[in-house]
Amino acid sequence: MKKLVSIVALCAIVTPAFSATKAARPSYLTRNSKGGYDVTYSYMDKQKSGWYASLRAELAFLNWKNKYSTDAPQSVADDHDNYSFEPLFAFDGAFGKRLDYFWRVEVEGGYITKFTDEDLGYKFTLDVPYVMANGYYDFINGLYVGAGLGVAFPTTTLDSVMFTDAGNRSKTGVSPMAGLMLGWTHKLDDNIVLDLRYRFAGLMGTKQRRDAPAPLNYFENKIGLILDNSVSIGLRYEF
Repeated sequence: MKKLVSIVALCAIVTPAFSATKAARPSYLTRNSKGGYDVTYSYMDKQKSGWYASLRAELAFLNWKNKYSTDAPQSVADDHDNYSFEPLFAFDGAFGKRLDYFWRVEVEGGYITKFTDEDLGYKFTLDVPYVMANGYYDFINGLYVGAGLGVAFPTTTLDSVMFTDAGNRSKTGVSPMAGLMLGWTHKLDDNIVLDLRYRFAGLMGTKQRRDAPAPLNYFENKIGLILDNSVSIGLRYEF
């Protein structure tokens, strides 16, 4: 009788412990017939919390036109400059959430660093901070496609010894911005993902006017559509 009571007591102790161990076992481990474990990774394990953060370094190739104007007759300022695939360094950070295995959304903030051009005593600079909301679809082979909408803040600076309004060197515009993305990801470990991305984006520029002495009276630069072809490399941390 004492032996039976001991066996029952032992079962009472071992059974909850075994259940707790089994419950704590990761879902991708299953016991095989040889006494070991087989890894059966489920796509549901990839979701984790779903939240992630990323950082990217980017090379942006910008295309736009500067259109100059002034009220001076037959001025050389009544002209324009075309800029094609000007390489600029850029960077961005994003915070997002995976909705399921295939879809994810994020908010991205970035900065395209300054482009500078000097000609005939005039100095022109352009840089573009921006904020975008992006949506992505991830394929099972690591490729993904996406689209984004947001707001850009193109900022121009015009300098010359001829300008008389010293306090108006810079002008920042507010412009809608849209982009299409194509990329590829590769998991480096359970939490870190390598991210390579190409983006084609567009935004509107800004118009800036500076006062000048006669015969110019004013000098104006107007930027229309800015097109951005960019390639980036980054790391994404999945929580």
